[in-house]
Amino acid sequence: MALRQVTKEELDRLREMARILRCDVIRMVHASGSGHPGGSLSAADIMAALYFHFLRVDPGNPLAPDRDRFILSKGHCCPVHYAALARRGFFPVAELLTLRRLGSVCQGHPCMKKTPGLDMTSGSLGNGLSIGAGMALGARLDGRTYRVFVMVGDGEMQEGMIWEALMSSAHLQLGNLCLIVDKNGLQVDGPVAEIVSIDPLPEKLRDFGWEVREIDGHDMGAIVDTLDAVPFVAGKPSMIIAHTIKGKGFKPAEDRVDWHYQPVNKEILEAALAELRAAMEGRR
Repeated sequence: MALRQVTKEELDRLREMARILRCDVIRMVHASGSGHPGGSLSAADIMAALYFHFLRVDPGNPLAPDRDRFILSKGHCCPVHYAALARRGFFPVAELLTLRRLGSVCQGHPCMKKTPGLDMTSGSLGNGLSIGAGMALGARLDGRTYRVFVMVGDGEMQEGMIWEALMSSAHLQLGNLCLIVDKNGLQVDGPVAEIVSIDPLPEKLRDFGWEVREIDGHDMGAIVDTLDAVPFVAGKPSMIIAHTIKGKGFKPAEDRVDWHYQPVNKEILEAALAELRAAMEGRR
């Protein structure tokens, strides 16, 4: 299919938004005294592209019947999702600093009853794709045009429920469903390849009937081009395997398993924000 040409200015705007989301994540985890920054930082570029380029959503009408649906199945990485929703206008940015507080719109795991713009409560790993497949099938049955996007972590791909949903989604020919794997190679207990290897992932997924593309999950041009090409093949669910780096954007955190769950003290906060600001200045 022909892709819309995205200008350099648009890509720079999205890169800047990804930087803003990363700064928000660091500030949020610092304010809460706890949280999951590593997987939030690895997903920031994709989240920026989804919410500020691709998803058909409207903060003024968050329950519009034909809105696109997005499920962050790896719900512990909700800081980056909350940041994207707030920056998109679903709720005030100031609310981000209430992460994990009682009554906050930014709970420790996403709750659709609490947070405007959330399509599904998540955090129990493995559930997101099954829920997304149900939404995609519901769109077909109701004659709706919305698309469904689900993001999972690569450690989460070890869950058996994921593979049941992969089979059924292909069998049902859910062409309006797209799964994004944030493949940063690390999970809470160590390297994914050492805990339970999921590779060779592309070959397995193609055998399950999915159309698969692999990208650098930090290359904004590749992210945008790939999202704009969904569905890759009519009548088949689409899979994006995004190769990312846990903790991306703050060198001391990058590719570090201990940053899966990591409090951010004042020293780390200041160092991370300084590095992120310097990185953006270097692009100008």
